[in-house]
Amino acid sequence: MEDIEDLLAGGAGGALPGFRLPLNSVGVNPKRNTSKRSISKQDEVTDSNRDSLAPPSMKIPGAQTIYIKTFGCSHNQSDSEYMAGQLTAFGYGLTEVPEDADLWLINTCTVKSPSQSAMSTLITRGRSGKKPLVIAGCVPQGSRDLKELEGVSVVGVQQIDRVVEIVEETLKGHEVRLLNRKTLPALDLPKVRRNNFIEILPINVGCLGACTYCKTKHARGHLGSYTVDSLVERVRTVISEGVKEIWLSSEDTGAYGRDIGVNLPILLNAIVKELPSDQSTMLRIGMTNPPFILEHLKEIAAVLRHPCVYTFLHVPVQSGSDAVLTAMNREYTSGEFRTVVDTLTELVPGMQIATDIICGFPGETDEDFSQTVGLIKDYKFAQVHISQFYPRPGTPAAKMKKVQSKIVKQRSRELTCVFEAFAPYTGIEGKEERIWITEIATDGVHLVGHTKGYIQVLVSGPESMLGTSAIARITSVGRWSVFGEVIETLSSTNVVTRVREETKPPCTSDASTCETCNCSAESCGEGNSGDACNVSGDISKQDHKTTEGKSKKVEEGKQELASHWGFVDKALVCGVFVSSLTILVLMISIASRVLMRQ
Repeated sequence: MEDIEDLLAGGAGGALPGFRLPLNSVGVNPKRNTSKRSISKQDEVTDSNRDSLAPPSMKIPGAQTIYIKTFGCSHNQSDSEYMAGQLTAFGYGLTEVPEDADLWLINTCTVKSPSQSAMSTLITRGRSGKKPLVIAGCVPQGSRDLKELEGVSVVGVQQIDRVVEIVEETLKGHEVRLLNRKTLPALDLPKVRRNNFIEILPINVGCLGACTYCKTKHARGHLGSYTVDSLVERVRTVISEGVKEIWLSSEDTGAYGRDIGVNLPILLNAIVKELPSDQSTMLRIGMTNPPFILEHLKEIAAVLRHPCVYTFLHVPVQSGSDAVLTAMNREYTSGEFRTVVDTLTELVPGMQIATDIICGFPGETDEDFSQTVGLIKDYKFAQVHISQFYPRPGTPAAKMKKVQSKIVKQRSRELTCVFEAFAPYTGIEGKEERIWITEIATDGVHLVGHTKGYIQVLVSGPESMLGTSAIARITSVGRWSVFGEVIETLSSTNVVTRVREETKPPCTSDASTCETCNCSAESCGEGNSGDACNVSGDISKQDHKTTEGKSKKVEEGKQELASHWGFVDKALVCGVFVSSLTILVLMISIASRVLMRQ
């Protein structure tokens, strides 16, 4: 079936975000009974009378219950949350029990074969249960002629703001396809977060790369960035809603803004200015490929040093061999990846970097694989996502000569053993760390907190601690996470005190400026770098040394003190001033009258 797109007059336009179009503006394909057996007139059910035979709940739009299943990345999760928000805004219920749902909405991922196979299994299960199906995400967008998508409704990645229309028509028995690309979905659509304390914020869609193995580019397309102003406004909104972690998400965070004349450091500097000074809301920068951050490493390092930003970055390398990287068309060398890692770990205290490896890419030799193992051993990353090569239909790599399956599996096992032998958290046992608690662990017993380096810490405590920050003592260390005990829950009062101490910059090489640092003047001198000073100012200028005199610091201190006065404080001062002035006027008036009588 050809794609059926918007049928609005003039062929353009659409509904405002969050509003439904008239039903006749949605392209639909009414399902027909194609059976060759003869049907009597009494048995025939047409589209018009099929609705009259449906249960009452199926006839009233918005009265049904929807099951949403999401595969893939955080960007997909954000899309699902937006679709859930729109559906609930129009009265639909949500359930996590598939059997209780009137319709299944499956948001798909096309990165690896296993996730697409899981999608196919779920579609088959839904069909056998006679559940109306809507398939969203990267699979229908990138593989619209897939056999599994026959007879079901599909919605593309840039049409999620029309999910309500698609669900309504599908519940009526129609097949709907909306796959044309259009403007980016609005960021202020209704949203139901899977975790109330975590906002997944897409900053752009698509990418500028052309990796030979990647199917996602077929689905998400070329780079399309949201404006800085729209993203900053979204950050303000979610902070006011009580969000405690903001995850910047995209197919390549580092490429942000290159299509609209800005770049990632500009966006990051604008966002961190909106984050609360008490560090109650933290920012996590999303996955970025090496090519587009190489030229901004110092600026990004300055952002990562900010008290409200996790010192964590996901930078996929995929292979330690330049020959394999060239075959992948990754547009960087293993040496350039090393530059990224070395620079960030040097400039950012406690920096944590995660990476990805693909084992068995077509043409990978034993020497190529040995270089990859050597790279991982050199850095002993705490997180490495290891996967075997899966040929994706329609990609150049799918036509390349494959490495034998048994060799691919052997290499994957070998690299996994190397990685699992690392002990990345040794040495932090007994230390006290500030953590931000946002989740319940999968064991249902512990709460999950993260350090500033985004190290996962499991602690015991009531669910009321979710969304709070605390000081935890690390009690034991495991391979994948650490365990701790909460020794202090941070309130807004003691957080402000701690923040003032924590945000003092490290020592500068100039002893005259040392009174602003976390050190004494005696400790300043040779070997101490001033690159991290002036943290409290514009972080894009953190590498400049402070040269203002003491008088300016005193004045700034007074302004800071005044800025902490609340409304009641100011009202009391004004009241005292007005009262004093009134008494003075009355005394002058009385004195003048006495003198006149004499």
